[in-house]
Amino acid sequence: QVQLVESGGGLVQAGGSLRLACAASGFTFSKYDMHWYRQAPGKQRRLVAGITSGGNTNYVDSVKGRFTISRDNAKNTVYLQMESLMPEDTAVYYCNAFLIVTNYWGQGTQVTVSS
Repeated sequence: QVQLVESGGGLVQAGGSLRLACAASGFTFSKYDMHWYRQAPGKQRRLVAGITSGGNTNYVDSVKGRFTISRDNAKNTVYLQMESLMPEDTAVYYCNAFLIVTNYWGQGTQVTVSS
């Protein structure tokens, strides 16, 4: 059974930091590209950061220099280190695993940044 379980969300003041984790099971984690998406209230889900199976990373412009995505294939876990958080980062953050035509999603974790 495929599972992606996010953790690490919460309430933080502007300028603070959070580290999200996504624990994967039920598939060959190391072969999949992994992504973090976020969805703010009333808005579409959007890609935040991605890391390929080979370790290459990419970020949306609004988080470059503040967020860092990483993966630990030994632990089947992908992380999103978020620094200098801003109120506009408030959203539900979702973990995604992608390989060719297969997409797996987690249930999401809420991140709220207060001003």
